[in-house]
Amino acid sequence: MKKVKEVFRELRKNKWNYLFLTPAALYTFIFGYATLPYMIIAFEKFDFRKGIRSPWVGLSNFEFFFKSSRAWEVTRNTVLMNVYYIIFGTAFAILLALLVNEVKHKYFLKVAQSTLLFPYFISWVIVSYILYALLSTDYGIFNSILTALHLEPISWYSEAKYWRAIIVIARIWKTAGYSSIIYLAVIAGIDSSIYEAAAIDGASRFQIIRRIMLPLLMPTVCILLLMDVGKMFYGDFGMVYALVKDSGQLLPKVDIIDTYVFRMLRVTGDPSLSMAVGMYQSLVGFVLVFTTNYIVKKSYPDGALF
Repeated sequence: MKKVKEVFRELRKNKWNYLFLTPAALYTFIFGYATLPYMIIAFEKFDFRKGIRSPWVGLSNFEFFFKSSRAWEVTRNTVLMNVYYIIFGTAFAILLALLVNEVKHKYFLKVAQSTLLFPYFISWVIVSYILYALLSTDYGIFNSILTALHLEPISWYSEAKYWRAIIVIARIWKTAGYSSIIYLAVIAGIDSSIYEAAAIDGASRFQIIRRIMLPLLMPTVCILLLMDVGKMFYGDFGMVYALVKDSGQLLPKVDIIDTYVFRMLRVTGDPSLSMAVGMYQSLVGFVLVFTTNYIVKKSYPDGALF
């Protein structure tokens, strides 16, 4: 009874904070928890008239995916592109945060921050048009440069081998500025007396970055990496579909699980197959988070998520 009173006292004390939290809590409950019973359709032959009481087929939907010729291909593409993004995206975001932190001119700092944040708020559809302006075979900027240098133009939209790197670079360009804000906040929270002590000891600016900033950034880096690892089997559907669409020539290198499931649902109209693949993604992500957290906890306890 005492604990119940404490809960109500806390709610009264911070009622406006909890009121602002209510929409996010409701969204999470409805789409994160209230929909969990519908995962059962991954083991059924879904019938829209019967709903979740459709005929039971066991693991047939999973078998359909894993025996398909594209299962390994889309899984490999999803994992590889996420690994590349986690490694290079994290490194670039940290570099941006360190560079922005070194800017002392107030007006230039505002312009730099606005410029870095701007790509994050551009939709992937707009990015696809920007990319087309760069890579168009006949009028693209890159091919115009190659022609001016007397080099052979590249048919970018027919060459699949370039697109894994192109998509990773486009994602880093779009999100690195936004991600760097978190690292900037950590840097801003570092006690200035540490810098003063290092300066008195004769440390250079590079040594301060290497010996003070980067070690203090590592717990945050580890936590964000753990969260990214959990989403490693999820690709950015909006990004890939906007940039590549259904181009059969490029799909072998960039087709991810999410776009594969979308096309499969569009062609077959069977949500049971999509749910089975979605459950596969979730279970693997769950195992990856716990495994990675265990490894981090053993080697670097301060960076563990739990």
